[in-house]
Amino acid sequence: MLSHLLHLDGIESVVLETKSREFVEQRVRAGVLEQGSVDLLSSTGVGERMRREGLVHEGIELLFNRRRHRIHFKELTGRSITVYGQQEVVKDLIRARLEAGGQIFFGVEDVRVSAFDSDRPVVRFRDQDRERELTCEFIAGCDGFHGVCRPAIPAGILRFYERAYPFAWLGILARAKPASEELIYSNHERGFALLSMRSPSVTRLYLQCQPDEDLAQWPDARIWDELQTRLASGPEFRLEEGPVFQKGVTPMRSFVAEPMQFGRLFLAGDAAHIVPPTGAKGMNLAIADVRVLSRALKAFYSSGTSDQLACYSDNCLRRVWRAQHFSWWMTSMLHRMEGPDSDFDHRRQLAELENVTSSRAAATNLAENYVGWPLE
Repeated sequence: MLSHLLHLDGIESVVLETKSREFVEQRVRAGVLEQGSVDLLSSTGVGERMRREGLVHEGIELLFNRRRHRIHFKELTGRSITVYGQQEVVKDLIRARLEAGGQIFFGVEDVRVSAFDSDRPVVRFRDQDRERELTCEFIAGCDGFHGVCRPAIPAGILRFYERAYPFAWLGILARAKPASEELIYSNHERGFALLSMRSPSVTRLYLQCQPDEDLAQWPDARIWDELQTRLASGPEFRLEEGPVFQKGVTPMRSFVAEPMQFGRLFLAGDAAHIVPPTGAKGMNLAIADVRVLSRALKAFYSSGTSDQLACYSDNCLRRVWRAQHFSWWMTSMLHRMEGPDSDFDHRRQLAELENVTSSRAAATNLAENYVGWPLE
């Protein structure tokens, strides 16, 4: 996305990807786009397929005490969300960059970054057993939580803020028609569950589980039974079951690295921050980061000023911490808490859910946060 935005401003860039093109275009990740992300993709010429195939949702449903309650985003905020898989966004962007003559190196190895505290940073990598070196003006570390850019920053520069949650999500993808047209978030005494989707024929479903859950103990039949129980909302509602073609456990954690820059190295997306998936913010935060960075780079190349680059981290972190709060709030309201106070916590959650679904002000607060804030 950053490379695409820079191209539109006449700024050259090179993208290095450790995986193959096939892998990144098939890897299933996030699927919810905020209104601002949708608008950015559309306004920059890469939104045609999203508008054709994406599923526009004007709300979500909160399920508790076996009853479903709709939060109507469109009515409360005038905005909506779009369900369109991250891998589909990646496909569209790769195609756009290659058609425009952009440089993308897939399957690179041994990536190293250096000299980013100077005005000529260097990136070294191996491409098909050939050693290569790039001398550039800026490095964007869009390489994820386990990438090489953040660890390359000298010790003592960054401060880390972390929270590990005592539960995880067991997620599946199934070839089955979604049982609802919108996402359903369920607070159940047996634990959280989420009904989502990736297309009209593929359902994405999650169950709260232990972080060290053994998938061997979760055959498909047990998963479907548990989902049917936690998402039950009356005799007329039942999940349509189908073949499960992906299954995995996702840890729940929050992480922020501050500042998101050092010298001419800028961190974006998961390289700088992780949020629990409950608030559907991960991909949208990454898009927001690179929007801020692209504008700062445009200002630098057009006028020579580095003021916006100097403020990159501060500008991004305001949104990051707002998303951390929202994701924490959604997580703490919907997940089963363990321990001696678990019954108290469950009753407290139900009271909070009653407030959110009966107060227009509370519902509006959830809706405004969920559909996202204007991009910088």
